[in-house]
Amino acid sequence: MLFGLSGGWNIVVILILYILSGFKVVTEYQRGVRFTLGKFTSVMKPGLRIVFPIIQKWKRVDMRIKAVDVPNQDCMTKDNVSLNVNAVLYYKVDTAQSAILKVENYNYAVSQLAQTTMRDVVGEVSLDKVLSERELLSKRIQQIVDKATDPWGIKVESVELKHIELAENLKRTMAKEAEAEREKRAVIIKASGEVMAAKDMAKAASILSGSSGALHLRTLQTLNDLSSDQSNTIVFATPIEVLEAFKGLANKK
Repeated sequence: MLFGLSGGWNIVVILILYILSGFKVVTEYQRGVRFTLGKFTSVMKPGLRIVFPIIQKWKRVDMRIKAVDVPNQDCMTKDNVSLNVNAVLYYKVDTAQSAILKVENYNYAVSQLAQTTMRDVVGEVSLDKVLSERELLSKRIQQIVDKATDPWGIKVESVELKHIELAENLKRTMAKEAEAEREKRAVIIKASGEVMAAKDMAKAASILSGSSGALHLRTLQTLNDLSSDQSNTIVFATPIEVLEAFKGLANKK
């Protein structure tokens, strides 16, 4: 009788332990995918849930946004320029059931897909577009990866190209090109300034020649400015009109 009572209590204790071991806590940012005898049965929402040991199993799925570092990839642009590009991809699980049932390791799969897509997208454009339209390329990669991962229950939020590394010889060539471009702009600006100065001088000469005595007054003003100079040597330019006046006087004699 005592043995039977003890055996009954053992069964009760084992049953209680069995039930208690099945209690699981699902946090707010998680979902639980539950299987019964290997078959998907339900998605467990946040809270205290029970999973019966042996006959049931479950997997936690983090629903928060994740950042995946896309490692350096050797890419070839449309104009056959070799680049080394890396990026970061932000995604989240949108459907926990699909993320577990449709792909073995969704984190690894998303990373691999992003790498191949980045190489393909960079290969479709020239070097100039890669350097000047980085945001458009990032958006293009995001759209392609997001569409491909829809069956996995994955939502790709954004893709950002972090770094684009050029070959050393290409860097030197681009530096020389940039220097030549700066020199060209400097010559153009200088030439434009000379043209403007010539126009102003022509306009001033026209005004002086049209006013009687204006040229003489300008000469006197120049002499006054030279008198304040500490230099002992003064080069004086005689206006051609003065020389012509002297020539006229000589002819009269």
